[in-house]
Amino acid sequence: MFIARVNGRVVSSQKDENIFNLKMLLIEKLDPKTLSGKGEFLVAIDAVDAGTGEIVLYASGSSARMTEITHNKPCDCVIMGIIDHYDIDGETIYRKD
Repeated sequence: MFIARVNGRVVSSQKDENIFNLKMLLIEKLDPKTLSGKGEFLVAIDAVDAGTGEIVLYASGSSARMTEITHNKPCDCVIMGIIDHYDIDGETIYRKD
């Protein structure tokens, strides 16, 4: 699992029928210590109804096809959690308001 920020929504009118009704979001990978963006973007299937600006957990590769929503779908990246807060070495790095 990795940490990213949702930057926006991806709309595609033409896509494989197996992902026709799935919400796609544009996410940016984050440095977990600073929460700064790495400038690396991915399109992810949203399995948890995340919104723009939220900090999320995502999986990629074959692990992305292991959620109930993405099982056996042509998917290489899935958002599978919305982070409420986390800390590193006892220091709170992020807390969702």
